[in-house]
Amino acid sequence: MPKDVILTPEGLANLKAELELLSTTRRREVAARIKEAREFGDITENAEYDDAKNEQAMLEARIAQLEERLRSATVVDASDLDTEVVRVGSRVEVQEAGGKKTTYTIVGSAEAKPAEMKLSNESPVGRALIGRRKGDEVSFSTPKGERRLKILRIDVG
Repeated sequence: MPKDVILTPEGLANLKAELELLSTTRRREVAARIKEAREFGDITENAEYDDAKNEQAMLEARIAQLEERLRSATVVDASDLDTEVVRVGSRVEVQEAGGKKTTYTIVGSAEAKPAEMKLSNESPVGRALIGRRKGDEVSFSTPKGERRLKILRIDVG
């Protein structure tokens, strides 16, 4: 049974755009590669053909994955968000014990991009912050040990 995918409106738009690109442009490109590789002759020992068929299989698997995510998606309604409690879609400014301030956006796991400070609601930081309020201190375990954060501000993402 597929698990629900929580998406922000931006995340939903990004998944739809990726699906559109893959199912139109990329499919045509791969089909053209396969057709071109067939023209080289015997396909039993044709590396270009094998490579194109493998790319097609990976492309179709990604398309199926995106379609499944979209089918089971729950989109966070921006009007449900407020600045009182951290939820998926919230932007949260926190301060570490050492004084370093960081701002995270809490998103569903399908949208998580730690390099862009978009953390999954299922990550240790995300789980610790969800449901908390401004001024709350949270602690959670990481591979490097226990971490503590204080919530300074909550904004609508």
